[in-house]
Amino acid sequence: MHRLLCLQNALLGSFVVLATFVTLCNAQCYFIPNESSTSNGCKDLNGVTHQLKSDWETDNCESCHCDDGGIECCNTAAIPMDYDRDKCQAVLNKKTCTYTVLEKKNPLKTCTVKAWVL
Repeated sequence: MHRLLCLQNALLGSFVVLATFVTLCNAQCYFIPNESSTSNGCKDLNGVTHQLKSDWETDNCESCHCDDGGIECCNTAAIPMDYDRDKCQAVLNKKTCTYTVLEKKNPLKTCTVKAWVL
């Protein structure tokens, strides 16, 4: 009985960790279902139609793909997560698709970031 309880606790703990990981992995992607797609391709949020099976990059540092189901886009820039949000702000460079975290009062000074999410 004790072994069964330990096994159940271990499985439950594994599922919690896995669910958290999957949530973090998918947090930076979105999907536009078939309703916005045409037979010739997929229509994005800006009304632009892309060919089926095509891939492209957006101006907002996203990598997108069109298939029969619709469009899937995912962020390509690592996003700073663990920094002093009261003192600092994240600034996206759209040309390089990178964030810099700068002090709000002195934007020439960078801030320490302890964690990033892609």
